[in-house]
Amino acid sequence: MKILAVQNRMGIGDTVIFLPYIRAISNKFGVPVSLLVKENSKANEFLNQTNYIDEIIHLERGNKINQKHDGFKGFFKLASDLKKYNFDKVFIFNSSLRYNLISKLAGVKEIFQYPLFEKQNQHITEPAKAIIKKYLNIETIDNPEIQIDNDLVQKSAANFNIKNDELNILLGIGGSGPTKRIPSKTFLNVMERLENFKKCRFFLATGKNKDEQKILIEILNTKFREKCVALDNLSIKEALPIIKNCNVAICNDTSFSHLSSALGIKTITLMADTPLIYGSYNTNMHPIIPDGETTVSHNTHGKDKINPDKIYEKLLSIIN
Repeated sequence: MKILAVQNRMGIGDTVIFLPYIRAISNKFGVPVSLLVKENSKANEFLNQTNYIDEIIHLERGNKINQKHDGFKGFFKLASDLKKYNFDKVFIFNSSLRYNLISKLAGVKEIFQYPLFEKQNQHITEPAKAIIKKYLNIETIDNPEIQIDNDLVQKSAANFNIKNDELNILLGIGGSGPTKRIPSKTFLNVMERLENFKKCRFFLATGKNKDEQKILIEILNTKFREKCVALDNLSIKEALPIIKNCNVAICNDTSFSHLSSALGIKTITLMADTPLIYGSYNTNMHPIIPDGETTVSHNTHGKDKINPDKIYEKLLSIIN
């Protein structure tokens, strides 16, 4: 039996969020599931060792102009591409008629999908829970899980001199937008307090965006430099075993919060300007919201109101 899951949202976080539903499908039918995802999901970098995932198929649509699967011609090209795999079932995690018709043209016998034409204001996870309940009769959904070979984790610990008697902390200081990037002073405040608590090492995860690099440099240009390891020159695949060695993570709303929590790392998520669900859907996630707010969403603009005292207190509660 060959099964496909279609997840056409953009980015790493959206892909991680849907992993529990894909794993439920795999467990139900006893086979790994192939994924149709966009290239910027980078799924091939962090799911290549996960045993409930089969092939990663890239959906070449929507990120650039005139991609292979765009438009009328792209409709038939995608159907032709999928037909080669001879899928028996497809689970479509959206309400688009396009993917339903493409699946039929690709010869897929059984199609399971969100209700058609209900995309507007759609909750990110509730429809996924609904189709898993409806078609598989599964109600309990586990945390997302990214699997990684233990030998790689051990080699990473040796290569980066990661010691068990130190508190190894991932700091996800990057972010996909300026309103999501917590200022360096907030992280430095927490680092200062931790210095008096226990010997620590900090692994700084960020991208190459100039504003993200500015935050990285501001942290490295302090007395903590020798205790920091910058991960910005590593691929996600290379960074994963390092993250797995960490005891805890403190992350902006960034891909690293999704990756670390799915690796089983207790992750403090700093939610400044994104719907709270993105930092709370995993029981390994411990969200911190801006002072004065009862929840957080787009346009909260709370990056300067994330309280370092709350971060520190939450970290102590996790590690003690």
